[in-house]
Amino acid sequence: MATMDAVLINKTGGTEVLEYKTDVPIPTLKGGEVLLKNEYIGVNFIDTYYRKGLYPITNFPYIPGSESAGTVAAVANAGNLYGLKVGDKVVIHHSSTYASYVAIPAARAVRIPERLSTSSAAAVSLQAMTAWSLVHEAHPVKAGEWVLVTAAAGGTGRWVVQMAKDLGATVIATCSTAKLDLVRQLGADHVIDYNKQDYVKLVLDLTSGNGVAAVFDSLGKSTFDTSLQCVARKGSMVSFGNTTGTVEPVDIMRISGKSIKLVRPRISAYIATREELNATAAAVFKFLERDGVKIDIFKVYPLRDAAQAQDDLESGKTTGKLLLKA
Repeated sequence: MATMDAVLINKTGGTEVLEYKTDVPIPTLKGGEVLLKNEYIGVNFIDTYYRKGLYPITNFPYIPGSESAGTVAAVANAGNLYGLKVGDKVVIHHSSTYASYVAIPAARAVRIPERLSTSSAAAVSLQAMTAWSLVHEAHPVKAGEWVLVTAAAGGTGRWVVQMAKDLGATVIATCSTAKLDLVRQLGADHVIDYNKQDYVKLVLDLTSGNGVAAVFDSLGKSTFDTSLQCVARKGSMVSFGNTTGTVEPVDIMRISGKSIKLVRPRISAYIATREELNATAAAVFKFLERDGVKIDIFKVYPLRDAAQAQDDLESGKTTGKLLLKA
């Protein structure tokens, strides 16, 4: 039986539960599937949520991961392959990507444009597509609006800043002291050091007491209450991450006074169909062609160092994308 390298977990917990194995069977294809030989694998906070048990895992052993890019190594003998063939370069949003190979429905694979490397595709696909969905669907940003982005130097936050600016918004961004210059370079109009400054007061001062049309908050528990105070009447509170923990249950009457829209989006719901996936991917790939848009890869780790990559991600000291090399 042919085998591959992979990272497994047999129980939820800290990064110590991530086990690197070299004898995992290569997946067998079902109808309509392709076998992807991974080249680069994205490291994302959602991977840590599954590892910790925040999101349920139904079967162990479990291979983590949510995105990767590489080359189609084999295709099924039956089913709709959507024109994919051996040798095609594709990027995927799928589970179990911390491995040398992954079997996926062809419907969930997107061809990588020739101008984009596999490392760049893996670096932007999940986070940039998430950001695109946030500013176009969770709260469609309009020119002239004020928006607030927390953790703006993070993997998704940096894309939200750039995309909101491209749509004509005035962007207020929060980050740590060490990342202030980076966030300014991304195009934020006003940058707040959340370690030293009261961002609720500053946001209200900047907006003449009105607040912002939308808050895009990835931190979760630690910032939800303060971010909610920054939302303007008829504005949107978009809470899309759990970096500091899960938001406590919310009394719906808290948002009634200003008729605030509360959204807890997840990218999988926005790209559930192949048509939605292709449309979002195409929009993001086109956005990457614009002047000044930068793809920032912080570090590439060997697959065996997945635990270190997740530790570094959760430390809050990284900027840009973390990748695993299969």
